[in-house]
Amino acid sequence: CPHSTDSPRAAPSPAKRNVILCSIVLGDITQKGYEKKRAKLLARYIPLIQGLDPSLQAENRTPGPSQTTAAAPKQQKSRPTNSRDERFRSDIHTEAVQAALAKYKERKMPMPSKRRSVLVHSSVETYTPPDTSSASEDEGSLRRPGRLTSTPLQSHPSVEPWLDRVVQGSSTSSSASSTSSHPGGRPAAAPSAATTPGAAAATALAGLTAHAHIDLHSAPPDVTTGLVEHSHYERPQVASVRGVPRGCGGSVLETADGVPVNSRVSSKIQQLLNTLKRPKRPPLKEFFVDDFEELLEVQQPDPNQPKPEGSQMAVLQGEPLAAGAPWPPSLLAALQRWGTTQPRAPCLTALDTTGKAICTLTYGKLWSRSLKLAYTLLNKLTSKNEPLLKPGDRVALVFPNSDPVMFMVALYGCLLAELVPVPIEVPLTRKDAGSQQVGFLLGSCGVTLALTTDACQKGLPKAQTGEVATFKGEASQGKGTSVLIQSWLDRAHRDYKTSKEGSTVGVTVSHASLLAQCRALTQACGYSEAETLTNVLDFKRDAGLWHGVLTSVLNRMHVVSIPYALMKVNPLSWIQKVCSYKARAALVKSRDMHWSLLAQRGQRDVSLSSLRVLIVADGANPWSISSCDAFLNVFQSRGLRPEVICPCASSPEALTVAIRRPPDLGGPPPRKAILSMNSLSYGVIRVDTEEKLSVLTVQDVGQVMPGASICVVKVDGAPYLCKTDEIGEICVSSSATGTAYYGLLGITKNVFETVPVTAGGVPVSDRPFTRTGLLGFIGPDNLVFVVGKLDGLMVVGVRRHNADDVVATALAVEPMKFVYRGRIAVFSVTVLHDDRIVLVAEQRPDASEEDSFQWMSRVLQAIDSIHQVGVYCLALVPANTLPKAPLGGIHISETKQRFLEGTLHPCNVLMCPHTCVTNLPKPRQKQPEVGPASMVVGNLVAGKRIAQASGRELAHLEDSDQARKFLFLADVLQWRAHTTPDHPLFLLLNAKGTVTSTATCVQLHKRAERVAAALMEKGRLNVGDHVALVYPPGVDLIAAFYGCLYCGCVPVTVRPPHPQNLGTTLPTVRMIVEVSKSACVLTTQAVTRLLRSKEAAAAVDVRTWPTILDTDDIPKRKVASIFRPPSPDVLAYLDFSVSTTGILAGVKMSHAATSALCRSIKLQCELYPSRQIAICLDPYCGLGFALWCLCSVYSGHQSVLVPPLELESNVSLWLSAVSQYRARVTFCSYSVMEMCTRGLGTQTGVLRMKGVNLSCVRTCMVVAEERPRIALTQSFSKLFKDLGLPARAVSTTFGCRVNVAICLQGTAGPDPTTVYVDMRALRHDRVRLVERGSPHSLPLMESGKILPGVKVIIAHTETKGPLGDSHLGEIWVSSPHNATGYYTVYGEEALHADHFSARLSFGDTQTVWARTGYLGFLRRTELTDASGGRHDALYVVGSLDETLELRGMRYHPIDIETSVIRAHRSIAECAVFTWTNLLVVVVELDGLEQDALDLVALVTNVVLEEHYLVVGVVVIVDPGVIPINSRGEKQRMHLRDGFLADQLDPIYVAYNM
Repeated sequence: CPHSTDSPRAAPSPAKRNVILCSIVLGDITQKGYEKKRAKLLARYIPLIQGLDPSLQAENRTPGPSQTTAAAPKQQKSRPTNSRDERFRSDIHTEAVQAALAKYKERKMPMPSKRRSVLVHSSVETYTPPDTSSASEDEGSLRRPGRLTSTPLQSHPSVEPWLDRVVQGSSTSSSASSTSSHPGGRPAAAPSAATTPGAAAATALAGLTAHAHIDLHSAPPDVTTGLVEHSHYERPQVASVRGVPRGCGGSVLETADGVPVNSRVSSKIQQLLNTLKRPKRPPLKEFFVDDFEELLEVQQPDPNQPKPEGSQMAVLQGEPLAAGAPWPPSLLAALQRWGTTQPRAPCLTALDTTGKAICTLTYGKLWSRSLKLAYTLLNKLTSKNEPLLKPGDRVALVFPNSDPVMFMVALYGCLLAELVPVPIEVPLTRKDAGSQQVGFLLGSCGVTLALTTDACQKGLPKAQTGEVATFKGEASQGKGTSVLIQSWLDRAHRDYKTSKEGSTVGVTVSHASLLAQCRALTQACGYSEAETLTNVLDFKRDAGLWHGVLTSVLNRMHVVSIPYALMKVNPLSWIQKVCSYKARAALVKSRDMHWSLLAQRGQRDVSLSSLRVLIVADGANPWSISSCDAFLNVFQSRGLRPEVICPCASSPEALTVAIRRPPDLGGPPPRKAILSMNSLSYGVIRVDTEEKLSVLTVQDVGQVMPGASICVVKVDGAPYLCKTDEIGEICVSSSATGTAYYGLLGITKNVFETVPVTAGGVPVSDRPFTRTGLLGFIGPDNLVFVVGKLDGLMVVGVRRHNADDVVATALAVEPMKFVYRGRIAVFSVTVLHDDRIVLVAEQRPDASEEDSFQWMSRVLQAIDSIHQVGVYCLALVPANTLPKAPLGGIHISETKQRFLEGTLHPCNVLMCPHTCVTNLPKPRQKQPEVGPASMVVGNLVAGKRIAQASGRELAHLEDSDQARKFLFLADVLQWRAHTTPDHPLFLLLNAKGTVTSTATCVQLHKRAERVAAALMEKGRLNVGDHVALVYPPGVDLIAAFYGCLYCGCVPVTVRPPHPQNLGTTLPTVRMIVEVSKSACVLTTQAVTRLLRSKEAAAAVDVRTWPTILDTDDIPKRKVASIFRPPSPDVLAYLDFSVSTTGILAGVKMSHAATSALCRSIKLQCELYPSRQIAICLDPYCGLGFALWCLCSVYSGHQSVLVPPLELESNVSLWLSAVSQYRARVTFCSYSVMEMCTRGLGTQTGVLRMKGVNLSCVRTCMVVAEERPRIALTQSFSKLFKDLGLPARAVSTTFGCRVNVAICLQGTAGPDPTTVYVDMRALRHDRVRLVERGSPHSLPLMESGKILPGVKVIIAHTETKGPLGDSHLGEIWVSSPHNATGYYTVYGEEALHADHFSARLSFGDTQTVWARTGYLGFLRRTELTDASGGRHDALYVVGSLDETLELRGMRYHPIDIETSVIRAHRSIAECAVFTWTNLLVVVVELDGLEQDALDLVALVTNVVLEEHYLVVGVVVIVDPGVIPINSRGEKQRMHLRDGFLADQLDPIYVAYNM
């Protein structure tokens, strides 16, 4: 297919350009097709002006002149420094890319944000206090119905209910920006659309086709399912309707408490959503997805894809090796002949970096020095009087690229001594990409000796001992980075080759092959005796070695070796040398031609007329053609003849595969092929005549080598011959190829002994073929064409792309301006069972953020346009930081390794998982719910138990008389003060471990009386008033609590503000005081001063505090009469706590519930007055408060109180106290356990010396309202086993707002059990037990034993029907100590009824249950419980409010976070939440800021791999930014508010496209 080469730079005419509009293939529907189809569907609803959809009009316009000029290539600069990588230069391609880009209108993509050193912080009012971001609901919470913000459509009542229904119907409260702002908005041509409700609905429907709603019986709206092709024609958005349940309108968002936030972040998220609005692929045929097997979609082959149609190819024979000439019998014979008959003939001239000849080696010298070296090697080197080297041993040659003379002598010396030389690249530093490999290589080859020069040895990287470090053969076999080594085995030479993964293998080449190769090259290139050859290539390997060191000796040629260092200084040097030495042959790479082009301007006097053959060693690179053409254009006037240029193709296994013959040797004229890139990706050759944008122009690499035959076989599977129009791997059969991989028999057989077969399975030849690793085909005139390397092949879906082609497209975007020296690496990584393309480029040092972001978005568009493939990750690194290969190129496998290990340190990253990842499992369709009755029947039929369980019965555990006596805690305290006045109840420890205050029964009673008196006299409070107790943890708090009970007030415990952090902690205090309607604040003098300080005034309005009484010095008074509540149902105290979703919720505890709670705990933990327990908890809410303030008084045991704050100054305080007081039972929180595990990990020995002994502990319980943290409890147990902590002592408790203590391990009963469940099944609300260690398994620990009197059932979250054992559902609880309701300012009755008095919809509909808001399941175990029956274990999986509904499935944030934390060692903590159905991952970086961007790709990868979710936004922040409440739980919703309000000051925010 000869291609008329008119000026390649001429831009196609506008008319022609119209044909070029590339169709972006969406599976099988093109962009145009999509637009047309959509226009057709909507035509009847939208009255169009002139009957034309603007999107179609846009296509019919001819491109204006501006586009044409944009496509004209920029003039090259003359400075070589900013040259792009020469291999990939192509003006035609540049133009194609520019034309493709001109078609993309500027599309707003959210730009990643980097930290500026200071960020303007918004004022205090917009900031929600950390423990209490008020009522911001999480996805799927049952807080308040969706409300529409005012939008242009609001005025049409007929439309609104429809939308409203849609918004509420979506099971996640996702903002409808993901659902109803339709692709590209609505055409401006439809102003009247909104007036007819039908049309408005239809337009909204158009946008919803991609992700329709539950009303339409399908998944909830989810932008992340099959995202998107970007809309090319941005049409004005008339009404983008957003129904927003979370109060977000446009770019002004509101946090949930109605604080308006002008947020940069959220508008970026909006931009991100807008780019994710169109399905990338057509929906596949519906198929049934079993709940458990989330099938990854297999890409279906496109029915329209090109298929090869040619006939089967025949094996191509090369010309026979000429027999006539008297060839010497071996290379050494030739050396001996020239060394003795022509000793004065020059053999090699070496140049220094200034271009002067430093030394010329003659054939005589070469022969005598080699003989001398051979003698020395065999005879002079001994160890223990044995000769060190025997024939066949391997010797490493370590010579720098600037010393060809020594290298040549060493090489021939080894050959003469029958030793095997192994040429090595000199590693410049220990960190150098190749150096780790060298040691392994030498070890695996069994190298006995290394030869080198003095200078070189001094420069080698040394170990501390001063020995040369790298060459210890035991160096471990790293992940492999390439070192190409060639050596000559017994009868053989060994050439090292590295694979795509960077592992290195040695190719052995026998003496016979070596001689055959030299003869074939001599014949193919027409070398004759005494010719001069200039060599720019590395003389240690590949063509540089075969031509410049071996074949040259065979023909007594004179080689002028030009070092790489000289080329860097003076790119013209090789041309000047050709000129001055009148060289007949030159050996270069296309890079050298390109460099000399850029530098040739002022040089008039050079002439290339002497050249007979110019060998282009990398002619097989498809992009070398433009260098050849451009070089010829410029130098034709300087005597260069067109036919001189001879591209060749070579590979480590087959040595030279093909080379173009100089015409005087009778070769056919050179050919070009212009191939369609799309067909190439399917492995088919289609000549593209219309000059489309996406074409690849390749030149032939000449004919088969003399004496060889070639065929092309299929890349995958058995080596079947390809058809004539099919791309395959080129195989060579010849006496001049390598013979094996050294020491690797298995792969050797596969590569060196391939037997190609015809379609019928008949072998084509009796001789084996060698696979070359080159992809190509045989063209007209039997010329060989190469289109790429097997190593650079990336298989994405069903199509193959070549890394080099992608590099070329990226370079063509803005060649000179942005990429530093054209250094771009492209490789693929496997994520979710498919190759994903990663592009890494070095950016110019002066590039700005905007430049780099713009370049990245344009590269994405160009690659999408030209290759129709998405780039998974685009990373920019600072100039000169990519690992270099020995000759300055990029070391690809090392770059890939760094990318995967997170050590690449990019300065900019853009991930596009949404567009690339098309094989996610189908989103789960919500089936019409099975009714509760059928559910129960189904479980019975399946033989599954209905999931319910209860603790021991209270009735027959103790006489009810005592229970009646102990109904009111105030009575119990008076009774104890009377009967056992001096019995100690409380001991408070300080950080030193000394007791700072104690309280006996009578002391506590008296102090309580004083408080009660003060409240009534000073505070003038009435019965039933609420009193806020703002105390640090201590006995004062307990006395104040009972003081309130004594005078009939309702106490509310509040954590005091933190003096160093008033700004965030004081508003929380203020809020609780306000919400609880406290009439008075009781506190200490220190806190009083704090509340009235200047700093406090800055945070809150101090004038609005109620009466503040300090109880430090109140007079000793008795109360006239102690208040006795009229009935046990009267309110005893309020318990306020911030839930993990950031909601401040206070619950009401009656006197009956309070005493029932104490009774259950007493029974479960066997608490009696003689017992001592140690408590390290915060005394402000939940079980912590109950244990600290209530239980001792009720049960009479002694509590050792350890405030968790004191552990900050003395970590071992709690454990020492447990040991000192021999506590059988102790309680702590996760944060305390974590402090001990982290702080005391290395000090167990020291503690043992101090006498800390934990063998007394029967149970150590972690008080929690979350899924048990198994990893933490296990490491705690392991760590302190040394101090005698029993292996099974550690367990967890479970409580929540509606019931603060549902489970407690207690002292009796079986040990807590652990089960492994399938994480994928959990997402579908199923519980499926699996073996430990099976894939996707998740360990769950039982949350302690159910307390006496407590009944638990698992109910369906929506139908409220009972569930079976195998289902995940909401835990409902019924018990005498349930709280009686929420205490809220607003008194939202509906909420209360739902949470505190729920009834099952089927079965036992009488019992009143409280809904805990936690998902979990029950399982009957084989163990026996205290009452002798089988034990039912309750497993808590997570909070319902926290769950993320994505892709129709339910995810628990902690699972995603666990995966993310494992992804990289510098991730300290992580939290995830969703925003408009985008998954946002916030990661705390425990490392240097410049490493931050390494995390983006790793986080995205791990979440995709393990959870099948695409991360929308990755936010990298400093350690400690993720807010944590007092129980050590992450406040994800609070974090979300902070993120949306721009208060996190992130290091980096990456918006994944």
